[in-house]
Amino acid sequence: MRNRLILLPGWGLGCASLEPLAASLRAQDPRLQVELMPLPELADREPQAWVEHLDRKLPNDVWLGGWSLGGMLASALAHKRGDHCCGLLTLASNPCFVARPDWPHGMAPDTFGTFLDGCRSHPQVTLKRFRTLCSDGALQPRTLLRQLGVGVPDTDPLYLASGLEVLAKLDTRTALEQYGGPQLHLFAGSDALVPVEAAKALSDLLPDVEVGLVEDSSHAFLLEYPQELAAGIKSFLHESGDD
Repeated sequence: MRNRLILLPGWGLGCASLEPLAASLRAQDPRLQVELMPLPELADREPQAWVEHLDRKLPNDVWLGGWSLGGMLASALAHKRGDHCCGLLTLASNPCFVARPDWPHGMAPDTFGTFLDGCRSHPQVTLKRFRTLCSDGALQPRTLLRQLGVGVPDTDPLYLASGLEVLAKLDTRTALEQYGGPQLHLFAGSDALVPVEAAKALSDLLPDVEVGLVEDSSHAFLLEYPQELAAGIKSFLHESGDD
């Protein structure tokens, strides 16, 4: 259905983080069906298992999208489905979250390793630090940090750790290059988790795909500017044939 969009949240946050954007999208386009799907709770640390789980759970022939890890998984699923995915939307989703020799625009491996160790030993402390990083770069970081703490699911630490390992292993560059449907990738200009250079690198990788940068915004920019993002997403959907 070209008027149906399913969104996946970022790691450790849950669907409540997507509600302001979803509400803005519904208000601006009442015909658009926006649904929120939580990330899988799997002990499996392989990205393919998570993508296959979502493939079984989500309907075909809809728009797929997500924030951060959710957007990376949506990208992999869009590639898997091909013509049975109407289009793809990602928000602050780095094709490779952790830096690699051929993709230096990610988190340093040592930094990520420390983060993963912290998740295994002190998950709640790590989640608090993660939410702080999500709000870094925002015009009102304290307000945003409070918003990020609302409606967070009580996730088993095992699933949190496996989600981080999936995040580290995912590389969606090939999936994005090979997926032939419409794509919109939006990045935040002051993101503390996804380097701004990733936006330029993705634009170079996908010269025919729409890549946008929202200046003066944090990793959680969808909570900072839900109405403005919804307006841009609405235009993208309509220009791509959802009319």
